Amino acid sequence: MRILVTGVAGYIGSNLAFRAKEIGLEVLGIDGFTDYYDPAIKRSTAASLELAGVEVFEGDLTDAASAMPPYLKGVDAVVHLAGQPGISGATSWEDYQRNNVLATHQLVEAVKEVGTSLKFVNISSSSVYGLHAMDRESAAPKPASWYGVTKLAAEQEVMAAQRSGDFSACSLRLFSVFGERERPEKLFPKLIRAIDRGLDFPLFEGSLEHQRSFTYVRDVCEGILGTLENWNRADGEIFNLGTDHCFTTGEAIRTVEEIMGKKADLKTVPQRLGDQKATHANIDKIGSAIGWEPKTSLKEGLTKMVDWYRSEVKGKIDWA
Repeated sequence: MRILVTGVAGYIGSNLAFRAKEIGLEVLGIDGFTDYYDPAIKRSTAASLELAGVEVFEGDLTDAASAMPPYLKGVDAVVHLAGQPGISGATSWEDYQRNNVLATHQLVEAVKEVGTSLKFVNISSSSVYGLHAMDRESAAPKPASWYGVTKLAAEQEVMAAQRSGDFSACSLRLFSVFGERERPEKLFPKLIRAIDRGLDFPLFEGSLEHQRSFTYVRDVCEGILGTLENWNRADGEIFNLGTDHCFTTGEAIRTVEEIMGKKADLKTVPQRLGDQKATHANIDKIGSAIGWEPKTSLKEGLTKMVDWYRSEVKGKIDWA
């Protein structure tokens, strides 16, 4: 199988590409190398991907020409991970709309031209559920952030094309993914770096009690690949993809402190607008459909992440 991964030099995209190569798939990818965080990090990742045999193209999916072949030529499946990530007051509505909605629209239009045989896996987010993401997939979405609104819009454009018979597709709503190559502004990268360097760790007000389904990235990759392997049961469906074990942010911070053998110096900062209060993945549907379940505990995943930081990041990458 030949798969195209959008956002391939990013966090989840790169992990997926490496795993897909491990199981013998042919992988190519496209990335815009935007400056949301230091593009040098993604370019280093892209170089490692190319050494592993992944062909990496640079292109902007919001430009119709960049969403067209050669990227789609001979491709059996597209996994669409590219987009404007996260809930951030520093990110404008225009950026969310452009990189989540417009980029997905251009890609959908390009895939339509390829034909109905192509499989399209859209990567969505638990943020579409709103402040409390604990429901089954059949629940009405109630996004409470620009990120959630635009991820829902992108998901519905893909699924509308599937319902219209343009191509086959499914959408996966991811829950609090963590692990190696995670974006430097996220909770665990910032926490690990702060503890290691003896820096203050900025903690959003009230977030110690937030509940999260922290899901290890390798498990997420297996879920994505599992939908492709069981396409007759995935086509046309929306699945939650996360762990059904829930932890508070405070519990997760204490786990990292235990692994690193040192306390974090927490500094409270104002809360983020639209930040989710609780995510707890209901994964009955994906378990029944394709037999997927998470394998990695929070402590196991965080231990791997700390080991990766110490061996691959510390002293080598400016993970600011």
